[in-house]
Amino acid sequence: MRFAIQRSTLLKLLRIVAGAVERRHNIPILSNILLRADNGTLSVIATDQEVELIGIEPLATIEEPGAITVPFRKLSEISKALPEAAELLFEVQGDRALIKSGRSRFTLATLPAEQFPDVQQVIPQQNANTFAISKKQFRWLVARTAFAMAEQDVRYFLNGMLLEIKNNRLYSVAADGHRLAMNYIELQESGLVPMRVIVPRKGILEIMRMVDEDDGDLQITIVASHIQVQSRGVTITSKLLDGKFPDYERVIPRDGNKVIVGNRELLKDAFHRASALFSEKFRGVRLRLSEARLKVLASNPEQDEVEEDLEVEYQGQEIEVGFNVRYLIDFLGVVQSDLVRFTFSDSNKSALLEEVGGGGGAYVLMPIRT
Repeated sequence: MRFAIQRSTLLKLLRIVAGAVERRHNIPILSNILLRADNGTLSVIATDQEVELIGIEPLATIEEPGAITVPFRKLSEISKALPEAAELLFEVQGDRALIKSGRSRFTLATLPAEQFPDVQQVIPQQNANTFAISKKQFRWLVARTAFAMAEQDVRYFLNGMLLEIKNNRLYSVAADGHRLAMNYIELQESGLVPMRVIVPRKGILEIMRMVDEDDGDLQITIVASHIQVQSRGVTITSKLLDGKFPDYERVIPRDGNKVIVGNRELLKDAFHRASALFSEKFRGVRLRLSEARLKVLASNPEQDEVEEDLEVEYQGQEIEVGFNVRYLIDFLGVVQSDLVRFTFSDSNKSALLEEVGGGGGAYVLMPIRT
């Protein structure tokens, strides 16, 4: 195996796959990346056996095709340390990789390509879905939901995002036991198979990193055990989580009789100011409602206090309800409409948070005692 590559091109490929490199070294080869030079392209592959990332770039000079694995960290550090316009000559000699650039010469230990684990190839099959979607659309869908994903929850099926295809729509849903976020977009393809899958948190974060790179389209394939997302020389393959995601339609409260409508920016600013008093443990704010008024009240164990007085649209009896202020800020940070609506029935039941005149998204927030 022998090829030449520009430093900038190699660093680009290494950045693409960095998120899937296993750094705990439980299995030594997972701290390596697979380099495969063939048919005028270089493929760089990394996996932690849950997520596989592939970056592909055309190469002008492949003198001898082949495949080998090398330590990711060492190759990355070497590449970063070379001059900006450097070209690297990569050559495999026995069980060593020789890297030359200018007057610099490096030798790295390798492991055979045959030992590198291969995440199951995703091939369209019966009861599978393959569809195209713009990065802009998918970025919008995932970003408005991802903040509600659980992290290291014992209910492992919450440590990810539900993607559901039904009625020519793609739904994204995330929940952590205290809140739930749901959004959807219309799909152009017809005849898609109804399907519910749970993509693990890491897979979602890597896909989000991909869609932030640039605009363009994604090709998405979902089968029973994997999801694969492809775009412009980048492929992400992620295993899916087993388990039954909660029935989100039943979780969304639709019978609330107390409705608040307020300006999103004014509410977000007020909640941010109130959160200045809080530590990691104390994040509760009280929302005190009266005719056309909302008071945001908060205090902490040091007996510091804050009060915000806002004009809102509200008609009804006086009531007070408590929420985690961080969750309110998260919601107001992803929606885009000028006005937002909070609907609930009493201080002990979940509230429904929505945009006024916005998309079809729904956000559910459990109250807390403050």
